[in-house]
Amino acid sequence: MTTNQTSGRRGLVWAIVGGLVLIAGIVAIVVSSLLGQPAPVPTGTSQPTAPTSTAEQLPGDVVDASVVNQGWLPEPITTDREVYIGAALEAAATFDTTESAREEWLDYLDSWFTPDTRYLSEADQQAAMEASQVEFRTGVVLPEEEWDSLANEQGRVTATKTSDLAYVPVTDDTSGDMSIGTSDLTLTFTRSDGSGGETAYEEQVRVSVQVLCGPGSVPTPDSPQRAGDCKVVRYFTEPLEP
Repeated sequence: MTTNQTSGRRGLVWAIVGGLVLIAGIVAIVVSSLLGQPAPVPTGTSQPTAPTSTAEQLPGDVVDASVVNQGWLPEPITTDREVYIGAALEAAATFDTTESAREEWLDYLDSWFTPDTRYLSEADQQAAMEASQVEFRTGVVLPEEEWDSLANEQGRVTATKTSDLAYVPVTDDTSGDMSIGTSDLTLTFTRSDGSGGETAYEEQVRVSVQVLCGPGSVPTPDSPQRAGDCKVVRYFTEPLEP
C-alpha cells in the first residue's frame, strides 16, 4: 500500500467520523428542543377562562336593561315559563314615582303583552289583548289615587316573589304553549318620612298571570326578542288556584 493510498483512507475515515459527530450533535439539539417545549393541549379541549357575569354570558337576555333607571323591572328574553312568570308578577308592582309617571310605567308594561292565539282572527286577537291591558290597568295594578299619594311622599314599591308557582290549566289552549302561574308577592313600600329620612312597610298579595311561550308570541318591536319567547297574555284581578 502506498503512502497516498493510506492517507486517502485515513481522510475517508475521519470524514465519516466527523459526519457521525455532526449528526449526533444535530440529534442532541433536536431532542433538547423537543424536551424544552410545553406539553401540547389535546384537541377538543380549551384552557380555563376567568368567570364572566351573567350579562356577559347571556348578552341580550332582557328586552331593555335601561328601564331600571326609571324604577322598572326589565322584561326577560326567555322560553322558560317559570323565569318569565316570576318576572311578570314582580314587574306588575315594581316602580319608583320619583323616576317615572304612572302612565309611562303602564305603557311600558303594555309592551310585555302578546295577542291571545286561542282567537282565530287577528282582529279578535287584538281586541282580546287590548281588553286584557284595560283589565290590568283598572283592576290589577296600584290605583291612580294611591300612586298619587305615594308620589307626594317620593315613594317607590318593590315586589318580590315569595312562594313557588302554582299552575292552572289554560282553557281551550290546544297548543299547550300557554300557562297560568300564581304566586305570593311581598310588596315593599318606601316613603319619605318628611324629615329627610324614609319609612318602609310591607304588604302581602297573591297574583296570577297567563303567559304564552311558543311560536305564536309576538316579540317587542326593535328588540332582541323573537317569536317563541315568553310574553304576557293576561293578568287576573283575582288569583287562580289549581
